[in-house]
Parts: sequence; C-alpha cells; structure tokens
Amino acid sequence: MPTATRRQPTPRPASDAELIDSYIDAMGTLMKGVPRATIQRAVDLLFDAWQRHAAIYVAGNGGSASTASHFASDLAKFTIAEGRPRFKVVSLTDNVPLVSAWTNDSGFGSIFAEQMEPWFQAGDGLVAFSVHGGSGSGEAGPWSQNLTRAVTLAKQRRGFVIGFSGFDGGMLKAEADACMVVPASQEPMATPLVESLHVALHHLVCVALKVRIAGRA
Repeated sequence: MPTATRRQPTPRPASDAELIDSYIDAMGTLMKGVPRATIQRAVDLLFDAWQRHAAIYVAGNGGSASTASHFASDLAKFTIAEGRPRFKVVSLTDNVPLVSAWTNDSGFGSIFAEQMEPWFQAGDGLVAFSVHGGSGSGEAGPWSQNLTRAVTLAKQRRGFVIGFSGFDGGMLKAEADACMVVPASQEPMATPLVESLHVALHHLVCVALKVRIAGRA
C-alpha cells in the first residue's frame, strides 16, 4: 500500500506588528551600515562641483527614477543660499517624450547617455540610483544597462560618478567615485528598504550641502 505523501506545513506569516518592528529596526541597522566616509566623499564631490559651477545629471529606473527626480529637485532648490550660486541640475528621468523617442529608436539602454551626449562636459557629475547597482537580469535581459552606458560616458568625458545602490553594490560600487551601498539583500524587504534609505541618504547629502553653502554666504 503506497505511503501517503505528507504535506509540509506552510510557514506562518509574521504578524503586522512583527513586520512593522522588523522593518523599522532594519532601517536603523542598515543606515548605520553605510560608511560615513562614503557619504562624506559624495558631499565633497558635489560641493566641489557647485564651487566650479559644474552640472549634475541624475538618473534611475523604476522606483529609483522617482528618487532621482526627488534628489534633482532637492539639489536644485533645497540647497539654495541667498546671494550664492545655485546648483545646475538635470534630471534625466523626467522628459517622457524624449525618453520614449530614444527607447523607440535606439532601445531603453540609450535613454540617459543620449540625453547627456550634447551637454556633459569634463568636471560634470552623474548621480545614479539603482537598487542592484546594475547587476542581475530579468525578462528583458541585464538590468540598468542605461545606467551602465551613462556611467561610461561620464568617465570618458572625465566627469565624476556618485552611486546610490544596495545588495552587493553592483556596477555602481565598482565604477563610481563614491557609492553609498545600503547592505540589504534579503527579500521581500530588501528592495523597499534600499529605496527608502536612498531617499534618507539623499536628504542627508542635501542638508549637508545646504549647511556648507550657507556657511560660505
């Protein structure tokens, strides 16, 4: 007589209270895991660019596209000090007709580099947001190839690159002059935690810049 197959018990999901506590605790732990020296390096690079009146280009995909737009807005306006020059900032995520035109004609991998092509000069900066830093792949192939091409162009033009990444840092950690990596890797919370902390980190960077610029007023 065949032996009945024994069903494996289904893991009991965490309660809402446990999930909330775990998420909040992880936010603090992961934030402390981002090296202070890397944050300082990013602030220094951006402040130097401000002093030189260099332009800053900002990019990201998906949720990171909204973070890129948010950061570009804060860098352009929040950092203003009366009587002082303002940051020159270009968000590469926000011109939907142009993004769709480049996608249609040259593929999604072209959308950031092609926008930078006529404008990016030596000494300008690229700030890139990516949960996986350009590593990994999905149904459409390798992730974030548009960021990879943008980083390549920035380096070829003798610009600098600042990355906001997660997991193992990916391409951004390897190529950026400063890359703030949120050391989260366990889904389903890793991606939302990385994206949330990217916003917290970009706010920190902008506050530091505002204080430094105001101190020069």
